[in-house]
Amino acid sequence: MNFWIEIRENLVIAYRAITANKLRSFLATLGIVIGVTSVTLMQTAIEGINRAFEKSISAVGADVLYVQKFEWFGKEDFSYYRNRKDITMNQYEYLKDNTQSAAIMCPSTGTSKVLKYRDLVLENVFVVGTTDEYQETFGANMEEGRFFTKNESDGAYPVCVIGTDIRNAFFENADPIGKSIKIGTYSFRIIGVVEKQGSLLGLFSLDNRVLIPIERFFNLFGGKRSLSINIKAADINDMDETKEEVRSIMRKARKVDYGDRDDFGVNQQEAFKTTYESLTSLIKIIGTLITSLSLIVGSVGIANIMFVSVKERTKEIGIRKAIGAKRRTIMYQFLIESVAICLLGGLIGIMIAFPISLIIDAYVLPTAMPLWVILLGIFVSLLFGVLAGFFPAYSASKMDPVESLRYE
Repeated sequence: MNFWIEIRENLVIAYRAITANKLRSFLATLGIVIGVTSVTLMQTAIEGINRAFEKSISAVGADVLYVQKFEWFGKEDFSYYRNRKDITMNQYEYLKDNTQSAAIMCPSTGTSKVLKYRDLVLENVFVVGTTDEYQETFGANMEEGRFFTKNESDGAYPVCVIGTDIRNAFFENADPIGKSIKIGTYSFRIIGVVEKQGSLLGLFSLDNRVLIPIERFFNLFGGKRSLSINIKAADINDMDETKEEVRSIMRKARKVDYGDRDDFGVNQQEAFKTTYESLTSLIKIIGTLITSLSLIVGSVGIANIMFVSVKERTKEIGIRKAIGAKRRTIMYQFLIESVAICLLGGLIGIMIAFPISLIIDAYVLPTAMPLWVILLGIFVSLLFGVLAGFFPAYSASKMDPVESLRYE
């Protein structure tokens, strides 16, 4: 009980000391305000970029494998991958017939074409040739209409499914279903619109695409292209087993001799995460250390001011000790004062960082300020308050009451 009474009394003393020296308290707080603002903004940027990255690669699919001619992050020169044999429909059929651990799979290939609707033109639209199994493989939900059926896919029907960017460009105020557009010089009837998917790592929009039956694609744009075989695993927890099975079957399909390197890649979302983490981890550490320097400078300033405060109040310390104040009570007095200054600076820093983070999010890069970032700012303020105030508070608690009463 006495402990809490001491804490309450010391809070009152700390409040009086801070308000009695407003300019000095403001200057002491300023360093922590700058430090906490910097650290908080750094963490909001890191959190925002991480969230944007996670959202972006979600389109890749955590439970989807991509069998392709190349590895996404291979270490070889591009010419090495370019000279590999193409992945063909025969290999897709062989893989589909022999894989046991896949829920479903689909082939896909693509090219860039010009799209036309009446007098409107869109350039560099990515046209994807695939099968009816694409929708289930990638979990592509339809915003309007439907996906093409197996009959339409196998029969090479001139139908297509468009992304929201194309719908907005051509049919902003009209229903696109049933309308005809031209892909290059060939007409296709729109039967569906895929719901908005966003962009992949900010590099290209996943909504600026047209999906057509793969047989129709081959007939119009040529069949001598390497495919991507997209495989949805039956169980996301067994991705490694599925990947190994797919790799083994593809080696047989492509007649890769025992001991030779794979002449294809089995890619997955994890490759993006690993590469992203390796690229950003050092940047995060360096950025956090740099922003932390302002906190260190601020805490040194507060420590100096606290030493000055102890020196000025030497006689007060002597009087308190003479009437029975314990060493810990004196120590708590100055430690609480230091923590209060830092906490005040931290709260101001967080309030400043919040609107700045919104401006950065709107015009520069994605940011996010979840609760843990706010709690981190408060914790950092308390931590540096303790560090800055400990030695001044300790020196005050060690003062001799007789010598302190003589101090002028």
